[in-house]
Formats: sequence, structure tokens, C-alpha cells
Amino acid sequence: MTPAIDMAKKHKIDFKVHEYQHDASNESYGLEAAQKLALPAEQVFKTLVVSLDNQTLAVAVVPVSSMLSMKLMAKAAGAKKAHMAEAAAVERSSGYVLGGVSPLGQKRRLATVIDASAQQFERIYVSAGKRGLDISLKPDDLQRLLNATFADICA
Repeated sequence: MTPAIDMAKKHKIDFKVHEYQHDASNESYGLEAAQKLALPAEQVFKTLVVSLDNQTLAVAVVPVSSMLSMKLMAKAAGAKKAHMAEAAAVERSSGYVLGGVSPLGQKRRLATVIDASAQQFERIYVSAGKRGLDISLKPDDLQRLLNATFADICA
């Protein structure tokens, strides 16, 4: 089990775990998940950690088929600017390794924004906390568990 799966179990939400064989040479973790799970890339979401202008970290959950807009993310998080957080800061804050960062079960709870496109799906797929492991759940359950907001944050 991972902290992400433990969190979903603890809160008794409806979820499923999906495992696939991760290819260590593949650096596009989210697209790999979509391909190996035979899912539309728009339904598989990646977890990105950004650093805001006030030096705090925030989480963006966006489709693997899209690019995060730093301008839109900053606005949604109530900041002037945002940029990708350094890898070491992401791993320290989340407790996960890059490529396996889940929005669920992070060591430190961060402000989280989920791209509004998630609301068009009955279920979305996010990392379950390690490479080769995803969890599917209802977007509203993810939003509720994280006290997140929905906003258009893709370029």
C-alpha cells in the first residue's frame, strides 16, 4: 500500500487501483500510464508541484495530454507568479519520488487545483504513489479529499 491508497481507504471513497509494468527508460510517466492502461490521455492526470511567488508550494492536477499554464495556476492559487518547483523540494514535501507523485497522501498537505476538465469524466486516473501504479476515482471525491478547487489551469 501507498499513502495515497491508505488515504482513499481511510475516507471510504469508491476507488480502484490499476497496476502496469513501468518502463524505466520512459520519462513521460503520465503518457506511459495512459498507453499501458489503454485510456484516453485526457482522462489520466499528472500531479505537478509548483512554487508560488510567496515561496509556498501548491499542487496542480492536469491531464497528461495538456501543459500547465503557470499564469493560470498562479491566478487560481491567488499568487502573481508560479514556476515548477525543484525536484528535491517536491520529493521532500510530498514524500514521493518524481514520476510517482500522487495528489493523495502527501506528507504536507498543499493547496491543490484540479483542472476543470476533470469534471467531464465519471472517473479520472492519478498516480497512486509510485511509478506503475494509478488510482481511479471520481473527480469530486478527489476534490473533497484534498479540499481542492477546480479551475481552468491548462495552456
